[in-house]
Amino acid sequence: MDKFTELKELIQQTEEDAQKFYNNKVAAAGTRVRKNMQDIKKLAQDIRLDIQEIKNNG
Repeated sequence: MDKFTELKELIQQTEEDAQKFYNNKVAAAGTRVRKNMQDIKKLAQDIRLDIQEIKNNG
C-alpha cells in the first residue's frame, strides 16, 4: 500500500507542474511533468507486478 500512496503523492506533484506548464507556459515545469510521468509509469508497473505476485501466491 506504500507504493500506492507514493503514486498518489507523485500525481499531486505532477498536477501542480502541469498547471504551470499548460496555463503559464513554464518550460521547466513541462520538463518536470515529463520526468514525473516516467516515474509514474515505472511505479504503476511495480504496483501491477506486486499485485500479480500477491494474487499468485495468496
